[in-house]
This record gives sequence, C-alpha cells and structure tokens, in this order.
Amino acid sequence: MAKCVVLIGILLGVLVGVSAEFKEEDDVLVLTIDTFDSAVEQFQYLLAEFYAPWCGHCKALAPEYVKAARALKETNPEIRLAKIDATEETELSQRFGVRSYPTLKFFRNGTPGEYGGGRTSPDIINWLKKKAGPLAQQLDDVETAKALIDQEDLLALGFFKDQTSEAAKAYLDVAGSTDDVVFGITSADALFSEYKLDEDAVVLFKKFDEGKAELKETLDVKSIKEFIGANRLPLVTEFNKETSSKIFGGDIKSHVLLFLSNESDAFQEQLDLYKTVAAEFKGKALFIYVNVDVAEHGRILDFFSIKVDDCPTYRYVILGEDGMAKYKPDTSDITAEAIRQFVQEVVDGKRTPHLNSEEIPDDWDANPVKVLVGKNFDSIARDKTKDVLVEFYAPWCGHCKQLAPIWDELGEKFKDSKDIIIAKMDSTTNELADIKIKGFPTIKFFPKDSDEVIDYSGDRTLDAFVKYLESGGKPDAAQEEGVDDAEGAEGGEKSREEL
Repeated sequence: MAKCVVLIGILLGVLVGVSAEFKEEDDVLVLTIDTFDSAVEQFQYLLAEFYAPWCGHCKALAPEYVKAARALKETNPEIRLAKIDATEETELSQRFGVRSYPTLKFFRNGTPGEYGGGRTSPDIINWLKKKAGPLAQQLDDVETAKALIDQEDLLALGFFKDQTSEAAKAYLDVAGSTDDVVFGITSADALFSEYKLDEDAVVLFKKFDEGKAELKETLDVKSIKEFIGANRLPLVTEFNKETSSKIFGGDIKSHVLLFLSNESDAFQEQLDLYKTVAAEFKGKALFIYVNVDVAEHGRILDFFSIKVDDCPTYRYVILGEDGMAKYKPDTSDITAEAIRQFVQEVVDGKRTPHLNSEEIPDDWDANPVKVLVGKNFDSIARDKTKDVLVEFYAPWCGHCKQLAPIWDELGEKFKDSKDIIIAKMDSTTNELADIKIKGFPTIKFFPKDSDEVIDYSGDRTLDAFVKYLESGGKPDAAQEEGVDDAEGAEGGEKSREEL
C-alpha cells in the first residue's frame, strides 16, 4: 500500500510538472490570455498574482513570491504560483475584477477565490498548504508530533479522545478560518500521556514567551478562536514586514503601539515595563513596538504625526470597518503606571479619538485648488452655498502624483466660479471624525444645499470631472464613452494604492 502511495505521488509529480507550454520566470508561471485557462485547468491549486510593472507593492512582493513558488514547486508540485501583467492582459483583469495591484486570486480545481494570507514566503506557503491539504495534520505518535513542534514557531495541537465530538469539530472550524497558524490534531493515548493531559484540550506550542499555553474548558469556536488570538503573537511584538500581516490580520483589532529607538540606552528597560502592562491586557489588545531607527517606518511616524524627537511615545488604535480610531495620551511618560492608565481609559470608553490636523496655511486659498486641513475642512467643504469636489491624497502616492496636473487644470477651469470649489487635503496629516479614507486618491463630492457626501467613482480625466460638476454631480456624466475600464482605471479608484 505504501509503495502504491509513493508511486501515485511520483506520477502526480510528473503530471503536474509537465508545463512546457507555459513560460516561467524563477519558477513562477507567466500567464497571458492565451495560456491562463490551460494553467487553471492543469494545476489543481494555482495562486495567480495580477500585477503592474510600476507598482511598488508588487515589487516588494516579488522576491517573497519567487521564494514561495520555488519551495512549493519542489515540495508540493500540485501547487503552483503564477503572475499576470494586468496592464497588458486587460481582458483577464476585467474578468476577475482586478481593482488594485497586486491582486491575488486562488484557484482550486478551476474555481476562483480570494487569497487571504500574508505577503512573506512562509505566510504564502502556509496558506496554500492549508488550502491544499487537511485543516489539521493528523498526529499519531510522539516522534512525529515533536518533529512538527520543533519545526514550527507556532503550532496549535488539538487533543481529542473523539475526533467526531462537537469540541473537535469546533477546533477544525477555527483551523479552517485561521490562515497563519499550523494546526495538528490527535487522539493518541501516547500523546495525551507525553503532555500530561487527561482530558480534551487545545495546546499552543510556541517559540516565545512561556513556550506553551493550554485551553481545557469551554472548547467551542468562540473560546478556541479567542485563545489562539490571545496567544498567537508574543506579549510584545516588533512591527516589521514579517509580522505586519499577523498583526493586522488577526481577530484582535485593538493595538497599543510603542515608538522607541532600539539603539536607546533605555530600550530594554522600557520594553520590559511595556511587557508588564501587556500581560495585564492579554487578549484585549495587541502590544506592538515600532523601531524608529528603521527608515521605512518614517511613514508610520508621519501617519501618527510623530517626530523622531518625540520618541519614545505611544498610541492606541482600534481598527474598524470604517477605518482606524487613534488615541493619544496626555503624556509621553514611559512608565508602567502611565501606560496602564491610558490603556484602561481607552478600554473603558473614557477617551475620545484623537484627530490630526495641520495648522491652516496662510495661502490656503491663494491658488485655484484650495488647500484644506482638519481645522478648516467643515467651513469650506460643507459650505452649503457651493458644490465642492475634494481630493484626499497622500504625498507619497504614485496615483495621486499622476492625478495632480489634471486636478490643477480642473481648479483653473473653475477658479472664477461662484458656485464650485476644487480642493484637496493631505489625509496623512489631517483627519475627520465622520469621513474615513481607506485608500488614495479618494475623491468626494459635497453638493450645495445638502448634507450628503458622495463618493466620486467616475473617470479620472479633466473632461469627466468637468461634466460631473456641470451636471450637479450626476454619476453618468462622469463616464466617458469608449474608455476601457481596466486602462481608464490605472490612476483612479479601481487601482488605488494601498495604505
């Protein structure tokens, strides 16, 4: 029987390895409209990346994508990774609703679905293996279990005497919805004995903090999910490329961020007291620290309007469907008492979100495009005697830079109008209580004699903007005839850069 399994595996490897008709670059399939359907049909599991050559996020993903493709081609040849130049293959982009770059689609036996994993090679590999294999690996002996525990930084192992029980079903349900944790399951008496368990339990083996955490009571979906959420990351996690997807992709949406320098003489002392507070709020909030010495973290500091000279300092954020609520302490004192009190006040709902705003520039209305900040936004954008079109942008956003000359032309077109204002606001340094910006650029229309705020979803050309405004904000007026959606969307709503 074992020989048959091996033979089947070899034959499967030979069959899925036959891909002479597909161009490859670094073990990644390069697909076009002519080869895409054949690849989806041939490979049981296919992850397809729709990218743009100029996209910074795509360039950052590329080396991780290649590493994942190479590893999986060797160990799991039924799983392949592919890429499609969405700027060239516009028909494929339209077929799969590609609206930003990179967009990743997962195909299982030809059926498309969304990719929900991280963007490092281990995250990609783990996610795909889970989708291609059992929800939890069956472990029947101590040696195999120990080997898997040693291999993984974090392993969830379900101990169930009866794997058809409701508790075991709940565990597998959580396993199916948790992409970045490896799951195992066992009913073996030897394993119960090895880990000194006499009843069903979920155990997390981890290479950080206390090394192991156990859940023995109330083994239902809610409890297991909360248990894993509270223990899947260290008490204090450093923010970096490897951890970002785990931080933002988890179920805990309340995060405390400590901004400090790893080179500071007080670094370890401050980190230790931070861990002390983190232990008290375990399961309620993630405690994260950001090394301000890392150049790439400058954008995070800008987002919170924090200067390096302000550090060490801390913030509290709550991620929601409509955006992020940010909370700022009254003091930057790095003491356990100060941090504890601040966090508790946010948890208890005793603090209101902090909204950033620049000071109103002296020349905010000197040019045809008016400059808005948090402090003058309502008086200009919500002026009920005028129609106001506002671009919410980020200085570093490539799409915003492409739109800038068109926006300036639009301002020039209406500079003498008494009824129309063209404006812009830097949303990285200015925030509004009731408008959450999720991507750049975002354009919103504030019609006169109304409290409405209307999302502009038309074409991003001068003619389209002019027609939209002259029609009083009718959506159809902003759609140009003969413009291909995929091409026309390159600098607009459908291909926003990510935050």
